[in-house]
Amino acid sequence: MSVPEREVVVMQYDVIIVGAGPGGIFSAYELVKEAPGLKIAVFEMGHSLDRRSCPIDGEKVKSCIGCKSCSIMSGFGGAGAFSDGKYNITNDFGGTLHEYVGKKQAVELMEYVDAINMEYGGEGTRKYSTAGTHFKKLCLQNKLNLLDASVRHLGTDINFVVLENLYALLKDKADFYFDTPVNGIGITDGGYTVNTGRGDYTCSQCIVSVGRSGSKWMENICRELEIPTKSNRVDIGVRVELPAVIFSHLTDELYESKIVYRTEKFEDRVRTFCMNPYGIVVNENTNGIVTVNGHSFESPEKRTANTNFALLVAKHFSEPFEDSNGYGESIARLSNMLGGGVIVQRFGDLVRGRRSNVKRIQEGLVTPTLAATPGDLSLVLPKRILDGIMEMIYALDKIAPGTANDDTLLYGVEVKFYNMEVELDGNLESRHRGLYIIGDGSGVTHSLSHASASGVYVARHIGEKLRAKA
Repeated sequence: MSVPEREVVVMQYDVIIVGAGPGGIFSAYELVKEAPGLKIAVFEMGHSLDRRSCPIDGEKVKSCIGCKSCSIMSGFGGAGAFSDGKYNITNDFGGTLHEYVGKKQAVELMEYVDAINMEYGGEGTRKYSTAGTHFKKLCLQNKLNLLDASVRHLGTDINFVVLENLYALLKDKADFYFDTPVNGIGITDGGYTVNTGRGDYTCSQCIVSVGRSGSKWMENICRELEIPTKSNRVDIGVRVELPAVIFSHLTDELYESKIVYRTEKFEDRVRTFCMNPYGIVVNENTNGIVTVNGHSFESPEKRTANTNFALLVAKHFSEPFEDSNGYGESIARLSNMLGGGVIVQRFGDLVRGRRSNVKRIQEGLVTPTLAATPGDLSLVLPKRILDGIMEMIYALDKIAPGTANDDTLLYGVEVKFYNMEVELDGNLESRHRGLYIIGDGSGVTHSLSHASASGVYVARHIGEKLRAKA
C-alpha cells in the first residue's frame, strides 16, 4: 500500500528496499512471488507514478525549473520510467552483472525480466537483434564495431503501462513510502535501521537500489558504513538529432545500434548510446545539473520526424584525481552557466568554429524537438572529447550518409554519471551481512535490464536465506 505523506509510522519489516527504480521494483516483485509472507517496505524519495509529471510543456515552461523532486529522475520506476523503455539483453554492455553471477545466469535473469514485462503490458512489442546482421560487416569495413545484443523496445508509453500494472500488483503486498528520502542506514544487532523524516524503520535484510541520481547519497552511506568503493568512469558527450530517414535503414532493422569507434588521434573509445528513432530530445536534472537525454514512443501517433542518439566518450580517473563524476559535473555546470541549461549547435557551425544562432537553426533542415539555447559547444567540452565526437560523426557518415550534414544538431552536454563501484560479493551483498546494494547505485549495472536482473537475483537469494531460517 502507499502510505499517506503526513502519517508517521514506526514499524519492523523483514525486508526494506531503498529506491523504487527497476532494481527495487523487481526485488519487490520477486520477493512477493518467492516469499509471500514477508513484510516488505519500499522507500522512494520521489513521487508515486500517477503524480510524476515534468512541468516542461514546451510553451509556458520551456526549460528545467529545478523542482524539489525531479519527476524525470525519481519516483516509482526511477529514471527509467520516462526513458525509451529499451531492455538490452546482453553482457557486452549495460554493466558487469555477469562478473558476479556468471554470463549464462545474467542473460537468463534478463530474459526473465523481459518475460515479466511482456506479461504486464508489453505484449506485442518488438524484440530486435543484431545477431547475423549485414550491418556488422558494414561497420567493420568503416572502423566501427557494432556490439551484439537483443533489444526489447517498449517505448516510453508502453513502459509506463508496464509500470502501472506492476504497481497495481505490488501495492497491496508491500508498503510503499513515496516522497520519503532515506537520511541514513544504521546497523543494529538484528539487522538495520532505516532513518527517514517519518521515523525509524527496522529490518533484517536491506536492499539499496538508488540509481544514478543517488550517487552522492550512496557515497555518503558507504563512507559512514565503511564499505570499500573504487572510482568508476563518467561518460561525457552530446546528443545528436537528425532526420529519421538518415538512420532508418539501421533503426528499422536493429532499433538500438550500439556502435563503438576508436579515434585515430588519441585512440579514445566513442560510442553511440540510447538511440531514439522518431523520438524527442529532453532535459534531465541530476543533482541540480541540467543535462540532455532522449525518449521515443511505441505509438505511431507520438512519433516525430527525427532520430536522436548520444555520442559519449568514457573518462576514468585514478591518481591523483579520482572523482570522475565531479569532472563530469564541472563540464555540465559550465554548459548550464553559458546556456542557462542545455546548449544546441549545428554541426556545420561547430566545424566552422562559430556559435549557432536562432536564425541558422530555424533555417536548417532539422526542427529541434527540445527548446535549447543556441551556442558553441567548443567553449564547454574539452578539445580531446570534442575532437573524438567529430571523428565519430564523420565515421558514422560512411554507414549512414547525411550524419555529418551541416544541419545535424548537437545538444550538450550529455553526461552519464556512474556510481562509485561498491565492493560486493557474488550475492551483491556488502561487507555487512544482509545489506545488499544493487542496480545502477552499486556501480555494477548501467541499464534497465541489468538493474532489474540484479533485483531478481538478490530477492531470490534473500528468499532462500529466510526460508532456510524458518
